[in-house]
Amino acid sequence: MNLSVFSVLLKDKPLPEVLDIFKAKGVTHVEVGSGGFIGKEHCDPAALLADKKARDAFVDLFKERDMHIGALSCHGNPVHPQREIARMYHQDIHDTIDLAAEIGVDRIVTFSGCPGDTDDAKYPNWPVSPFPEDFQELYAWQWEKKLIPYWTQMGRYAEDKGVKVAMEMHGGYSVHSPHTAIKMRRETGCKAIGANLDPSHMWWQHIDPCEAIRYLAREDCLYYFHAKDAMIDPGYISYYGVTDMQSFGVAYGRGWQFRTVGFGHGLKEWANIMSTLRANDYDGIISVEHEDSYMSVAEGLSKAVANLKQVMIFDPASAPKAFAIDDRFV
Repeated sequence: MNLSVFSVLLKDKPLPEVLDIFKAKGVTHVEVGSGGFIGKEHCDPAALLADKKARDAFVDLFKERDMHIGALSCHGNPVHPQREIARMYHQDIHDTIDLAAEIGVDRIVTFSGCPGDTDDAKYPNWPVSPFPEDFQELYAWQWEKKLIPYWTQMGRYAEDKGVKVAMEMHGGYSVHSPHTAIKMRRETGCKAIGANLDPSHMWWQHIDPCEAIRYLAREDCLYYFHAKDAMIDPGYISYYGVTDMQSFGVAYGRGWQFRTVGFGHGLKEWANIMSTLRANDYDGIISVEHEDSYMSVAEGLSKAVANLKQVMIFDPASAPKAFAIDDRFV
């Protein structure tokens, strides 16, 4: 496994300084923000694609520190019902795929997006209940008319470029669970499309992250992993429910909160997750995100890295001696 940090945690600092901070903490890989909601402070794909000298200098920042780009990451809604908004996010994803292919990065992280309820809608509409039955019709229309056509085209484009698309399973977007991630992969028929699993997004939906890993692994589509925790407050969750609509900026009083690794669930739980990843042939990137409103980015980053180092499995597995059968008895 490889320890990574999402560069946008320190988006207010220049990239060389960010890499030096990560390097000092023992981080070997970096997930670099490349557009969408998270901005392009550290990586503007269109600009880098247009300038080979700038592109080479960007790659050299990592090489000279013996660090690696684990993924390029652009989060947006390319199927937004307002065409201009959708076009902007589509272009970011398209450029990110192109840049990844150009600099030898084999995957990007993004959202599936969420359509509206008609061609003339103004806002996305995320159906989460089969009743009233209108929502079933809406759900089918979104997938058949918007999501599958768009991601079939984009998935094939990424596949032709040799780039995997790790869709972050996130509430508010059409791909938000193992089922919807697998549905996207199957119905587009595109093996370039897979999932980014963030346990925090599973916990608040009451999905067991270890079971999610197993479901995705069976389909060979677990492409990335975000390390972020979530704390469920029994009192407030009983009042607001899991679809708590209060702003994430409400530090105290939500039904659930994003937390730094180890501050929502114990390290034993995180060790189980890492063991489940290893048991299901995922030895890739473990990338730290910070959205913990209880602590600063600096403290949250330091604690997340320290906690992950205790539970991540870095060395290759070795067969226990009990299974090393003497050739004489074969």
